[in-house]
Amino acid sequence: MIRLDLIAPLAELLRRQSADHPDKIAFEDKTRSITYRDLANEVNTLASNLIARGLPPGGSVGIWLPNSVDWVVATLAAIRAGGVAVPIAFDAKQAEMDYRVEDAGIRIIVSRIEKREAIATSGKIDPSAVILTDDADSENGFKSLCPRTASEIALKDDDIDDVSMIVYTSGTTGSPKGVMLTTRSMLWVNAACWAPIFGMGPDDTILSPLPLFHSYALNFCVLSIVANGATEYVMERFSTHEAMDLLGSGRFTKMPGVPTMFHYLMLAAKEAGTNPFSSVSRCVSAGAIMPAALNNAFEERFGVELLDGYGITETSTMVTMNWPGQARIAGSCGLPLPGLAVRIIDPATGKDVPQGDEGELVVRGPNVMKGYHNKPNETASALKNGWYHTGDLARADANSFLTITGRLKELIIRGGQNISPAEVEETIVVMDGVRDCAVVGVSHDTLGEVPVAFIVAEETAPDIDSIKAFCSERLSSYKIPHDLVIIETIPRTGSGKIIRFQLREHYENAGQGR
Repeated sequence: MIRLDLIAPLAELLRRQSADHPDKIAFEDKTRSITYRDLANEVNTLASNLIARGLPPGGSVGIWLPNSVDWVVATLAAIRAGGVAVPIAFDAKQAEMDYRVEDAGIRIIVSRIEKREAIATSGKIDPSAVILTDDADSENGFKSLCPRTASEIALKDDDIDDVSMIVYTSGTTGSPKGVMLTTRSMLWVNAACWAPIFGMGPDDTILSPLPLFHSYALNFCVLSIVANGATEYVMERFSTHEAMDLLGSGRFTKMPGVPTMFHYLMLAAKEAGTNPFSSVSRCVSAGAIMPAALNNAFEERFGVELLDGYGITETSTMVTMNWPGQARIAGSCGLPLPGLAVRIIDPATGKDVPQGDEGELVVRGPNVMKGYHNKPNETASALKNGWYHTGDLARADANSFLTITGRLKELIIRGGQNISPAEVEETIVVMDGVRDCAVVGVSHDTLGEVPVAFIVAEETAPDIDSIKAFCSERLSSYKIPHDLVIIETIPRTGSGKIIRFQLREHYENAGQGR
């Protein structure tokens, strides 16, 4: 079941695909496409130039680019050179970029002309170590550094067990950590999940709307594409309108996404009266919990399987996955990946909880991170005897189907009773007039905490009384939202996770706390 042939050094994968599919398009964006032969050439040449510009073994290369073919080339070149790729969100602020440069010890940064001033202002990167992909006239531009030279380029094969990526956590708590991942850990997820379960292969053309700087996209939309010899169109950023147009072309066979993307696409298709997924055989959702109602509605409307699973950066993405063509448990994120060990424990005692009881999910396997960069205390707290403690609450049924029920730190404790925000959100989001929803706990003088619902409304927004009435038919009384806030958009990370602390601060700073 696990495709061990797909786990190999990047150098070997590039040689393999260049030989087997030299003229096949590997990656494409709105400005250019690249074949597997040219991908191997550009990656090898840029890797050689990174070394020539002083990148030592294990040295970090910052990738501060928008989603693009250039992003893929730069990231693969950093790994191919024996370095460490450090993706940075292109819309990251100066302080966020500075933090990553300093924390990861970035020696070279690949970016665009519009970021040159910000890089210079930081003063943390030597100007000669700045590579600008859109600077055609500079010796540090892609035009000079990527084309294959006449001379043979001598590069050692990269070691798949060395740290090759530092991916920063989404920072839902406001403190991002650099997760150290290896090529083996990332490709193991492809070998155990994307290839055998999701069914990605060389005949697939993938549409990717995901932000590449997140581990989910870096794994699925970059490394796994190369390992499987597939073709992918990379969207610079998700746009419902653009995604509808691209899907309508009939080119694409599979698509990854996060729940909100599928939600917005379903609304747009309903409004347009079309089925943009007519050529798509299967979709996958990860990064955030997929509401069962959304999953069912999507599959019924389009006749396309939407498989969902549970994954986190610290496990190189996936931990569980629902299988195609198999019975699924409503609300479940599926079964543990083959070869992966999981337990559900009592956080207080560390002992396994009885079947069906809620506890913390812990994971052990080849996909678990090496640790957090420069954070030994946080690493020791998260990794204990080889088990990664996820901080996520879960329960398992008699057939080992897992359901994620919340976060240890996100639980709302109202008068001593625990409330999972996800459960309340899944209840409210199906209401008429609700486009999106997030629930957070806010301070209360007598109860400690109470749940508050933030919603993005359709044309006609429900009021707090109608939400309370709707929830009272479906939830215990203590879970019913105490208050309602209409908001233009729910703040989310690129992987779809709700940034709850921002909503809590918004509520309390507005003086709405009780």
